[in-house]
Amino acid sequence: MFSVLRPALFALDAERAHGLTIDGLAAWAKLGTPFAAPAPDPVLRTRVAGIDFASPLGLAAGVDKNGDAIDGWFGLGFGSVEIGTLTPLPQPGNPKPRIFRLVQDEGVINRLGFNNGGIDAALPRAKAAKRNGVLGINVGANKDAADRIADYRTSVTKAAPIADYITINISSPNTPGLRDLQYGAELAELLVACIEARGTTPLFLKIAPDLDSAGIDHIARAAIDAKIDALIVSNTTISRPPLRSANAKETGGLSGAPLAPLARAKLAEARAATGGTLPLISVGGIGSAEEAYARLTGGAALVQLYSALVYRGPGLPHAINAGLAALLKRDGFATLAEAQAAKAL
Repeated sequence: MFSVLRPALFALDAERAHGLTIDGLAAWAKLGTPFAAPAPDPVLRTRVAGIDFASPLGLAAGVDKNGDAIDGWFGLGFGSVEIGTLTPLPQPGNPKPRIFRLVQDEGVINRLGFNNGGIDAALPRAKAAKRNGVLGINVGANKDAADRIADYRTSVTKAAPIADYITINISSPNTPGLRDLQYGAELAELLVACIEARGTTPLFLKIAPDLDSAGIDHIARAAIDAKIDALIVSNTTISRPPLRSANAKETGGLSGAPLAPLARAKLAEARAATGGTLPLISVGGIGSAEEAYARLTGGAALVQLYSALVYRGPGLPHAINAGLAALLKRDGFATLAEAQAAKAL
């Protein structure tokens, strides 16, 4: 079905096509997600930060910013869905056009700028969702915030009673100055404020792939000291590997297949920096079961995807789940945890 619909979707502006996809999934959710993907094979069950995941495959933040289609995403087979980024106040984001397909490269460049309806509008939808899986809420600061740390504290406080976990996003390249929070004393101040606000809800931290080894070491130490529950490695990149597509020169964050080599490298650096003491969630360029398996046996506790859905369609989560289960059985592992432990030796 997707192969039939893809030409029509690709004929539309990328953001318009994205919005129609969200609307379609939301409508499907209201019908109860008939013909939903089957439950993932039990061999994929895993536990991270005290949370049980039916599958290690999650939907990355940035897809469903306002939580409009939560149950629809779960219906596709995701073990977790992360909505957001949500800010304390609604904001329109950057001027359009601001999403660009890189078709020849199977990539996407976006410069959305935390466009969302605000956390107060999204949380009732999150609370009302049936949530056949783990729900994460990703939070950020408003572009014009006088006190960004206060913005994070506000959003974490509001999200904590509803989310299964909360992600602090300090790594988007599309809000000026936001990535500065990854450095220096301000990072420690931010983490302390969010830890105090989260109550008992697990707190994750999402970092940029453009950090050097020293920057990752600094964040790893700060996260461990603050008792952050997991690192998400990583967001979109402002770097540009060789690209063939016409939109390659657009500004913004690059995601999708071209990000895979950098995402793999940063996962390895984060694993070395944390020494295995902090769960890592790998994001960037994951579009197949083989790639997901390589990340999961290469230091990641969980994986997330986004841009591959643009090119491979809504059947991808189920295909990855089925492929992961087959790879585990091929290699003689009874569980994902067993495979991860064996590969870590």
